[in-house]
Amino acid sequence: MSAAAPPPPAGGPLLSVRDLVVEFPVAGGTVRPVDGVSFDIGRGEVVALVGESGSGKSMTSLAIARLLAAPGRIASGSVTFDGEPLQALGEAAMRRIRGARIGMIFQEPMSSLNPLLTVGEQVAESLRVHRGLTREQAWARAAELLRLVEIPSPNERLRDWPHRFSGGMRQRVMIAIALACDPQLLIADEPTTALDVTIQDQILGLIERLRRQLGLAVLLITHDLGVVAQAADRALVMYAGRIVERAPVDALFARPAHPYTRALLASVPSLEVRQARLHTIEGQVPPLTALPPGCRFAPRCAHRVAACDAVLPELAALGDGRETACPRVVAGEIDD
Repeated sequence: MSAAAPPPPAGGPLLSVRDLVVEFPVAGGTVRPVDGVSFDIGRGEVVALVGESGSGKSMTSLAIARLLAAPGRIASGSVTFDGEPLQALGEAAMRRIRGARIGMIFQEPMSSLNPLLTVGEQVAESLRVHRGLTREQAWARAAELLRLVEIPSPNERLRDWPHRFSGGMRQRVMIAIALACDPQLLIADEPTTALDVTIQDQILGLIERLRRQLGLAVLLITHDLGVVAQAADRALVMYAGRIVERAPVDALFARPAHPYTRALLASVPSLEVRQARLHTIEGQVPPLTALPPGCRFAPRCAHRVAACDAVLPELAALGDGRETACPRVVAGEIDD
């Protein structure tokens, strides 16, 4: 079990995840791509879940939305949304929440839309399913949503096929679909992947504007620390299925605590410092079938000592809303 999450935001969290464990069967046993994850998201808050590919970020989001593909399953833990325990709901009840009160933007905008349906049909679908609107009402609302996400000539573009939209415009359509039923929480899984930097900035600006305009809470899943700095209020750093650091974004960038977080930040190119070569993190994320017995980052860590291999560390408070899963940092053996 992981350490308890920090105190919930005033008024109670909108989303509360506690000790979430996801398991998949493999030859000779099981693996846990998500292993004891806990966090809260307040109403109107943007929380970033950041880490390398394979760290368990997307699997966490799929577990929250109950979209895990078999044979994967939630083995233990809880997910509570707006005071309602989602694990206790049947699939029919979960469908009424998913897509309506919880919207999702999936990875890869170039392949997420159905090429055989017009954009209007895809935006209007959830309105007809969740809101019971007629076709005419759903199409009128779909045009409003395209206008909301700043797609020009929305009434005409509703009748276009996805292949006639650029990558950035397809991502705007995906956001329109996610927002169709006025959700309280938006789960955005790598919303800027495969987009050039100019379009990335536009998409992040759009999400921020909609957050302020609609009061959305956002779970932002990304491997890009630039996206975290630009868009998030708080960050959760994830490694090999575990959260290793939690902090407000400003504090994370000013005083990163966990050696993994420091290594990630050191790998980001700087405009101020000239480097002959970019910093890299030696080694690879360990396979889930062969996790080290103690700290999962220890084999790649420059600060590794014998104690790091003995016990799997839990998150501990550092003050100022920061927590880390490195006992050496907490004990002051590594400068914070």
